[in-house]
Amino acid sequence: MEILYIIALSLSSIVVLFILCKLMGYRQLSQLSMFDYVNGITIGNIAAEMATSLEENFFQPLTAMIVYALAAVFLSWLGSKSIRARRVISGKPSILLNHGKLYKENFRKSKIDLNEFTAQCRINGYFDISQLEAAILEENGHISFLPKSENRPLSPKDMAIVPGRDALVANVIIDGHLMTENLKASGKDEKWLKNQLHAHGISDIRQVFLATCDLNQKLTVFSKTGRETPTDIFS
Repeated sequence: MEILYIIALSLSSIVVLFILCKLMGYRQLSQLSMFDYVNGITIGNIAAEMATSLEENFFQPLTAMIVYALAAVFLSWLGSKSIRARRVISGKPSILLNHGKLYKENFRKSKIDLNEFTAQCRINGYFDISQLEAAILEENGHISFLPKSENRPLSPKDMAIVPGRDALVANVIIDGHLMTENLKASGKDEKWLKNQLHAHGISDIRQVFLATCDLNQKLTVFSKTGRETPTDIFS
């Protein structure tokens, strides 16, 4: 019975964690502030405690998890309403380099040394700091780099070229399953899709690993054999 109780508590903690994560919103690890990171670890530890609370009341860690989650939601809401609160909660960007000048005081406040800074420069492809116009430490700890004009990548605008407009791509088939809403958004129907698949020797939608269609009516099909079948549709 004790094993069944642990299984039940573990499943309950997973469900609660899932609901709380939905409540707090999706964010990548690189987008988390220090508070978000610590708060997430704390909630995870409480969930683990809840899953193994054999003798204690499991409502206690459950309550603590909810309190932490609500606090995160409240601070997120407060930050969206007030710029001052946002700067206190999440911090603000800090200029590390600008116009060839390194700001030692900002390095000190940000707890970043030159070795770490130069390592981030190399990771982002800048082995010579003189190639940079500016470097800014964002609130989430990521460093944004602005290269000098002569060192930035060549773009079509620099060559006076006007490329064609890019179009959104909809996944109309994923692993043999038809994405009805995506197909409708692309302006096509199932009859059109089946005709195109038949034209490429595919009789069953389950044979398709991935099929995409953009707003320019370009259909690309990847069968489960790994073969790619691109086609341009103008009708």
